[in-house]
Amino acid sequence: MSLHTLTVCQLRDKIRTGEVSSREATQSLLNRIASVDGKVKAYNWLNADNALAQADAAKKGGVLAGVPVAIKDVINVDGQPCTCASKILQGYVAPYDATVIRKLREAGAILVGRTNMDEFAMGSSTENSSWGTTCNPWDLTRIPGGSSGGSAAAVAADEAFAALGSDTGGSIRQPAALCGCVGLKPTYGRVSRYGLVAFASSLDQIGSFTKDVRDAALLLSVISGHDPMDSTSVPRPVPDYVAALERGVKGLRIGLPKEYFIPGMDREVEAAVRAAIAKLVSLGAEVVEISLPHTDYAVAVYYLIATAEASANLARFDGVRYGARVKGEDVIDTYGKTRGSGFGPEVKRRIILGTYALSAGYYDAYYLRAQKVRTLIRQDFEKAFAKCDVIVTPTTPEVAFKAGEKSGDPLKMYLSDIFTISVNLAGNCGVSIPCGFAHKLPIGLQIIGKAFDEETVLRTAYAYEQATAWHKERPVL
Repeated sequence: MSLHTLTVCQLRDKIRTGEVSSREATQSLLNRIASVDGKVKAYNWLNADNALAQADAAKKGGVLAGVPVAIKDVINVDGQPCTCASKILQGYVAPYDATVIRKLREAGAILVGRTNMDEFAMGSSTENSSWGTTCNPWDLTRIPGGSSGGSAAAVAADEAFAALGSDTGGSIRQPAALCGCVGLKPTYGRVSRYGLVAFASSLDQIGSFTKDVRDAALLLSVISGHDPMDSTSVPRPVPDYVAALERGVKGLRIGLPKEYFIPGMDREVEAAVRAAIAKLVSLGAEVVEISLPHTDYAVAVYYLIATAEASANLARFDGVRYGARVKGEDVIDTYGKTRGSGFGPEVKRRIILGTYALSAGYYDAYYLRAQKVRTLIRQDFEKAFAKCDVIVTPTTPEVAFKAGEKSGDPLKMYLSDIFTISVNLAGNCGVSIPCGFAHKLPIGLQIIGKAFDEETVLRTAYAYEQATAWHKERPVL
């Protein structure tokens, strides 16, 4: 077995026993990246020499001691570029570590490189990147999902043992589904956002991509916890997520929302998801029919709230303090020219939409109304969880589409996240795990939990994973 094909837990155990050195594992991974990333284009910056130096200095004591991890290019790492895949941040070097990076370092992880993404995390296909499009390892003519497509593709192609991403409306779960890996979006407030470049502050959450559920539980235990540097971080104890995996699903109530099994969904995707539900039932779970009646409004609500928050958050990129600058005749002209050349079309579209929604005369009609409907969506989940322990749905309505297929129609692209957006609006946790194939491409099963109940989500995912072999499938490059 080649070292780069190992899971995090397998590699960690081999390093601990001395069977493998961290340098050997890191070099194996770098060789794999050199071999296949020219096709996949998962990374936009590689930390090769420094990664080997980190490996040589790695101590065996930490939870992730000597294990290389890839980082989405939206999370600050001291001394590394953080471009958010945008021209406007070309040349910016982070002067500090995000809290999740500090926690990874403390656990002994090696930071191997930065993964490609949709510019400022705005997109569902990783086509909106100034670095170029990342390809799906299962079919290089197709997209890997987004916005964390580089992280998903890297893990799926064995170019990373694990990777961090961020999820604002499905940006971890959707690419995980389309690339056939495990993508975990924790509860809002579970993982510190300090050092994450903000897109929509009330929706963003850092999470992980891994090859299996045990690795997802391990990564979550490392990056979780209260952080005084993040005012939205919640002071709750961090459970032992790995220990919770073995509890099984006997007696667990699985909610099936009728709104998530819709006409127009790929028939093979629906069949695979229903087969996965049947497998969970055979393991002792019981199915409960539930309703999330305001689901139809989720996409509209999301694209009002997220764009409004983006409009405010991205105002700081003006060519004055950091990043690129296009000099104009005066300060206003400099702002306009810098932002005009620095931001891509999708980012501009969302800033304009958000600015409009927040403008005088439209604030009440759009933004305020969207916040009220968001409350209704959250209440839908609260009522549903009174009847069930987890909610199971498809992660996406279809498998990965061809590059360029939806880039001319923003609305079609926005609908790619139709099954994931509500979880962010409600602030709940969710995971996508592989559950089959359609048209030779991976299908994702989404398991949604109550706020701060990642334990139940992970043990449900683990029970299914242990009873199937989908997570062991790997693309041939």
